[in-house]
Amino acid sequence: MQKPNLWIGLGCQQGSSRQLIATAIQEVFQANQLAESAIAGIATIDQKAREVGLIELCQLQNWPLKIFTAEMLSTVSVPNPSKIAEQALRTPSVAEAAAILAVLQINQQELKMSLSQTHFALPQPLLPKLLVTKQIFRLPGELKAVTLAVACSTKLF
Repeated sequence: MQKPNLWIGLGCQQGSSRQLIATAIQEVFQANQLAESAIAGIATIDQKAREVGLIELCQLQNWPLKIFTAEMLSTVSVPNPSKIAEQALRTPSVAEAAAILAVLQINQQELKMSLSQTHFALPQPLLPKLLVTKQIFRLPGELKAVTLAVACSTKLF
């Protein structure tokens, strides 16, 4: 069985429900033919770390929640920056940047572990790939929205 390697970068409006977040993930994964069993975790901005719906979903699914500051997220070049996010959160991206940073962290950890166990030439770390760029999702009749992106952690060896 393959180790889960997909990281979801997630932005949401304050008070977004667990159902909204879960449905957004389900629908985006179905539309892009991705297996939910491959989800390694969720990453977001520190300002969303206390969102009840997000915390509940991560606990229910036993997914880790990685948190990044706006300063960290703003260093990541993304395909779909948002002026609205930049004004409100001081970063042009939450979903895409958080997914990329989560995968970068995992790849760096795996590279360090592999290098400590080997004595051959150093490989170049692989840059994370966004499998799904920023998607904005709303449930019919609900005012709240969720933005998500999906990045893939690639095994280095």
